Amino acid sequence: MVSEKSKFLAEKFGYLPETIERFLQLFGLEETKNLLQAYEIKPKTAIRINELKINPLELIERMEKKGFVLTKSNWYENGFFIEKTPFPLGATTEYLAGYYFIQSAASWIPSLILNPEPGELVIDLTSAPGGKASHLAQLMKNEGTLFCIDISRERIKSLRSNLARCGVTNNICIRMNATEFPKYNLKADKVLLDAPCTGEGLMATDISRRTSKGQEEINRLAQLQKELVQAGIKTLKKEGILVYSTCSTAPEENEEVINWTLDNFPVRLLEIPFKEFSSGFTKAFDKTFDSELIKSKRLYPHKDGTEGFFVCKLVLLEEVG
Repeated sequence: MVSEKSKFLAEKFGYLPETIERFLQLFGLEETKNLLQAYEIKPKTAIRINELKINPLELIERMEKKGFVLTKSNWYENGFFIEKTPFPLGATTEYLAGYYFIQSAASWIPSLILNPEPGELVIDLTSAPGGKASHLAQLMKNEGTLFCIDISRERIKSLRSNLARCGVTNNICIRMNATEFPKYNLKADKVLLDAPCTGEGLMATDISRRTSKGQEEINRLAQLQKELVQAGIKTLKKEGILVYSTCSTAPEENEEVINWTLDNFPVRLLEIPFKEFSSGFTKAFDKTFDSELIKSKRLYPHKDGTEGFFVCKLVLLEEVG
């Protein structure tokens, strides 16, 4: 049942009434208004400096000489917001040389939480176009092995191009359905799953999502996310780490998927060292989730100036065949 408030706000801001009703149930009226107002403003463009190729101080000096104005992120030393651009960021010699990656600020966080070490075996289950994969390689200092998986023939071209541009040399790219990756019987130290999702958190940058992503699509993708989580867990060593993230605010794609994971596999949630962000839900709509989900994190445009985002960190207690 959609309320009159939902219908009014949906018409005012250009959303499906059902989407606004969901927001009202999750956040209440005032916070929903704040969220919708924030989605009217595009997040600041951000870059991640690629230390595989250049010293951060040198890049900042070069960019400032060209007339770019940058401010440093308060949660990542190599992350910067672009305040002024004299010409497109993708047209600089520094970009073409792979000195930085144009990447949303929230998207830095999963790789930082996974924190891969040089020499480890790491799997990025849904890699294209390569922002997080190149970040993982940077954190690994190009040492160890990074498997980059993607199902799309076109997107894997972008993945390979971006990895080459960024100087990544420890990668193996495979075009396949990531749900089938366990057949290789590899056991990784760490797995990143930035899962395909509705992109409900991207409604500032992609207005079409306000009317194209209803409950049916949420449910379809939640099933795929569970299949991908299962694949990720089957490729982990005992005590291996899996980081799960989406650019969605829908609990069905986030807490509900992880609650299912806790119920079906020998895993537990770990604390995340980003205290400034909101905790995950332990209740949503008519469902109650494992209390451990308070350890997951949520980002919002009206609170954090980013896209809507969810991230959590799991450790595997026993290997799963």
